[in-house]
Amino acid sequence: MEAGLPDRLHHTPSTAPAGIVHLGLGAFFRAHGAIFVAEAMAASGGEWGITGVSLQSPGTRDKLRPQGWAYTALELGPKGETPQVVTVLRDVLVAPEDPQAVLDAMAAPSVRIVSLTVTEKGYCHEPSTGRLNAGHPDIVHDLDSPLPKSAPGFLVRALQARRAAGIAPFTVLCCDNLPENGKVVRGVVLDLARLIDPDLAAWIETEGAFPSTMVDRIVPATAAADLDRLEALTGARDEAPVMHEPFRQWVVEDDFVGGARPDLGAVGVQLVGDVTPFEHMKLRMLNGTHSSLAYLGYLAGHETIAEVAADPVFAGFADRLWKTEIIPALTPPPGEDLGAYADALAARYANPAIRHRTWQIAMDGSQKLPQRILGTIAEGRAAGRAVPGLILAVAAWMRYASGTGLDGAAIEVKDPMAADLAALWRDDPAETVAGFLRLATVFPAALREDAGFAGDLTAALSVFRDKGVRGAAADV
Repeated sequence: MEAGLPDRLHHTPSTAPAGIVHLGLGAFFRAHGAIFVAEAMAASGGEWGITGVSLQSPGTRDKLRPQGWAYTALELGPKGETPQVVTVLRDVLVAPEDPQAVLDAMAAPSVRIVSLTVTEKGYCHEPSTGRLNAGHPDIVHDLDSPLPKSAPGFLVRALQARRAAGIAPFTVLCCDNLPENGKVVRGVVLDLARLIDPDLAAWIETEGAFPSTMVDRIVPATAAADLDRLEALTGARDEAPVMHEPFRQWVVEDDFVGGARPDLGAVGVQLVGDVTPFEHMKLRMLNGTHSSLAYLGYLAGHETIAEVAADPVFAGFADRLWKTEIIPALTPPPGEDLGAYADALAARYANPAIRHRTWQIAMDGSQKLPQRILGTIAEGRAAGRAVPGLILAVAAWMRYASGTGLDGAAIEVKDPMAADLAALWRDDPAETVAGFLRLATVFPAALREDAGFAGDLTAALSVFRDKGVRGAAADV
């Protein structure tokens, strides 16, 4: 070690075999599920160490390997920061480098759970229907090759290997923000398995388990300045820390193959028979307003959600969304007060220690809006309820997706449909709306065929032009 340089965070990892393989080892899982698993092992024992898998690049692996797979999770509270070193990882694999190694890890008898955070677009499905997109380039590849590229491909091929070896299937535990996420992933996996081997699909359908979950913790992107600040706080250099808010929630349908799982209930995970009410509460109240504030706030020039929440116009807008448009469409989960939940969300958004960038939340809107916003709009209109705030949020997404802000500045749009969305923009708001509403993969049929919705959406786009973003939000 050179004089004057800090020691690198390091841990000697356990050599015990992993009990969990996690696909998509991003910041969210490392700041949420991995911590729960580590705490469950500490509380009740069991070997549930995690092999992480990157489906794209080696960056996370290369940062974690010199640290013995350990990393720091830094809690960002309004009154201070609290670091925690997490040592639950056993290895990190990079799928494009060696897909067979990933399949071997998933097929190992010690592995009883494969969890996923691959984002909505990682399931290669049609968001408006939940079914597998058989024409997706990665799925086309996975149908022809035993070495997959996609998350569904790895699940199916690994289950195929376990069946051939006479090993029980693993539980597939989706941790992404999809309504009824377990059912969605089960459907995608079965669709793909039927195309590969109908007998394999029948085995998965009979023997497998796909519990639905609801996950909640705000995890902002880690910046270079965060690494320096953490080093000053702890005295060790960590190249792969994660930042997170104090709040956390994990609701899991208690349905695992053979009942095999960590003792999650011992560390605060809510194990329930039906996750759906919790999913709807979170997807619509948190994710729905998060996306709404991200698009409106970004267009208004706010960099972070905390800045948006500190703007009284947008704070009032979010409050009206909850009280008049979202909560009336929800059935409260057992033990939950939706009004109190909304108040807690407002406080979380306003936490100045969380620099959750509006641009980061705005990514992949074509995949997120069906679950977060459009379902609430469709239900509200069917019930005769006005939903002007949510319609304004959709209009803000369309303006953002055009690639040009209201001030004429270019917007870097990160979305799998970015080029297609930008091509739909017209100077005439009605023409723009007509083009967007032809997107069957985004808008449900009930909204595509609703002339009143098209008219309201056109009016919302026109309000942006006439009054600007803050003026439009203030009028809702």
